[in-house]
Amino acid sequence: MSETGNRLRKLLESPHFDPQNYVKQLSQQSDGDRDLQEHRQKIQNLADETAQNLKKNVYKNYRQFIETAKEISYLESEMYQLSHILTEQKSIMESITQALLSTDKDETSKEMQAAFPKETEELKQRTLTSLLEKVEGGKNIMDTPGRHLVYNGDLVEFDVDNMSPIQKVHAFLMNDCLLIATWLPNRRGTVKYKYNALYDLESFAVVNVKDNPPMKDMFKILMFPDSRIFQAENSKIKKEWLEILDETKKNKVSKDRHKKEEEVPTSPVRAEVSTNPFDMDDDEPVDAEENVDLSLEWIQELPEDLDVCIAQRDFEGAVDLLDKLNEYLRDQPITPKVKDLRSRVDERVRQLTEVLVFELSPDRSLRGGPKATRRAVSQLIRLGQSTKACELFLKNRAAAVQTAIRQLRIEGATLLYIHKLCNIFFTSLLETAKEFEMDFAGNTGCYSAFVVWSRSAMRMFVDAFSKQVFDSKESLSTAAECVKVAKEHCQQLTEIGLDLTFTLQSLLVKDIKAALHSYKDIIIEATKHRNSEEMWRRMNLMTPEALAKLKDEMRSCGISFEQYTGDDCWVNLSYTIVAFTKQMMSFLEEGLKLYFPELHMVLLESLREIILVAVQHVDYSLRCEQDPEKKSFIMLNATFLHDTVLLVVERRFEEGVGKPAKQLQDLRKSTRPVRINPESTTSVV
Repeated sequence: MSETGNRLRKLLESPHFDPQNYVKQLSQQSDGDRDLQEHRQKIQNLADETAQNLKKNVYKNYRQFIETAKEISYLESEMYQLSHILTEQKSIMESITQALLSTDKDETSKEMQAAFPKETEELKQRTLTSLLEKVEGGKNIMDTPGRHLVYNGDLVEFDVDNMSPIQKVHAFLMNDCLLIATWLPNRRGTVKYKYNALYDLESFAVVNVKDNPPMKDMFKILMFPDSRIFQAENSKIKKEWLEILDETKKNKVSKDRHKKEEEVPTSPVRAEVSTNPFDMDDDEPVDAEENVDLSLEWIQELPEDLDVCIAQRDFEGAVDLLDKLNEYLRDQPITPKVKDLRSRVDERVRQLTEVLVFELSPDRSLRGGPKATRRAVSQLIRLGQSTKACELFLKNRAAAVQTAIRQLRIEGATLLYIHKLCNIFFTSLLETAKEFEMDFAGNTGCYSAFVVWSRSAMRMFVDAFSKQVFDSKESLSTAAECVKVAKEHCQQLTEIGLDLTFTLQSLLVKDIKAALHSYKDIIIEATKHRNSEEMWRRMNLMTPEALAKLKDEMRSCGISFEQYTGDDCWVNLSYTIVAFTKQMMSFLEEGLKLYFPELHMVLLESLREIILVAVQHVDYSLRCEQDPEKKSFIMLNATFLHDTVLLVVERRFEEGVGKPAKQLQDLRKSTRPVRINPESTTSVV
């Protein structure tokens, strides 16, 4: 740069530069319009030079920009993991605090009951009576002697299928039952609620529902084959409900057991004077009871043996004892002694069922995999509760899969993360399917539930997949590789007769469409930008290595390129056309990797729009160019685009899809290039 240019640059770069004063001084010192024009030209040259240097710096530091973006992505993933760990620690600290508070509360309550037992029970009865006066249709509930209130509170009931709120309810837990009352929209005096349902404590099981925001603070009541889900106001109230329900059920079971054991010695006396329910002779029931021999030692000790098996977690032994008793009493008449034995055994069966349900709850440790549930599932099936076993097994496995996905470390490299995600998810799904087939081999009615569960599990997988691949705006090539990996893993499930490929595709179709449209727009914008700077000059690759590399790239795309290359690293094509060809073929290959029938028209229309941008630019250049030599060069590029590139696109699309694309054929025919008349500057068809 000249000395004058350097002085001008320093003046403009000065921190105290004032444009208005500068223009004022310049206009006063200039002799005329010519001086101003020369000065304007100097400033314009300086601006062009600055813009050129800026472009060079951008290209020079382009790799640094990419590396910085990667580092930012890594930092973001680390911060996400740190946030996740802190959230888990916070929940653990809250649970410890709640446990300590609950322990103090239980000890205080026990001390108060020990000091004032009579007043506490009478107070609960009076409280229940006053509360039931507010329930429409609940007056007869207090007819049962000894019934008193244990706990009550407001809950929100949710739909079991779609987890949407249904209604607000008020629950009354009594020492032997649970009353559910709904809120009245139009209150009448002191009446606030309406009777909805009354459940005996022995007729249902309580299951904790693991928090899955926004669904949290919930628990489920199982009344085979139905169930109801309720949400507490907060985690503390939910914990109180679960603890008090469990303690009340245990107290009732213990009280009933003591009551029955006290009545056992009087049962032989009643048996001697019992009458036949069918009004037959008095001698026949005595003969029937004598035929049922319940004095065997193993029968007498059966209830206690069941208690021991349940306490020692010997579930198989408990079910074996029940099967032995059922086999013994199968053809025996039903007598009062048999009924009494049955009632005592049924109580143990309920306890055993509750323990098995707890073994399959998602709150238990999930590290053992599907095999860890086999014990509890098989015993529930033997007890005739295969539907409940199926439901609990699938919920357990859903929680295990979700936990495994959440614990998966988020990698900076997307493809590496997807490999790990697919390996964890599809391996878990395959193991679950094999375990399900083994456990429920004789219950074909449960297979439909497994298929529905598989679809919901696939939806959970796709959510994690899309969040990492599509929401993070990865390149189309990376997205195509990730989808290809997912499809390959999904094909492994066909080994057991489970094909979820269609489900995977239907869940991904929206994100893939958006990715194809986005990348199509990027190619079109890049092509238009190159077209705006097109000079229609031959490419000079400078080195034989660069020329050989370009030949390999074109050969890998299936394009014959030898006839357009010269001896001295020259290529008889425009840089714009070559760059467009590489981008076009790359888009086609990645699109074919992502292809399935629902994306046929999306991919086809995207290809058509991209091709039209290049074809219309060539056609416009042919019409506007007057130089015969340049016009001949443009015609050569048009011929390459029409006779080579478009033919390869048609053939490759047909190979990848399995059928020809009539739209691409019609496009090629409608964009046939013109031929140059060598004796004139006009062009003819």
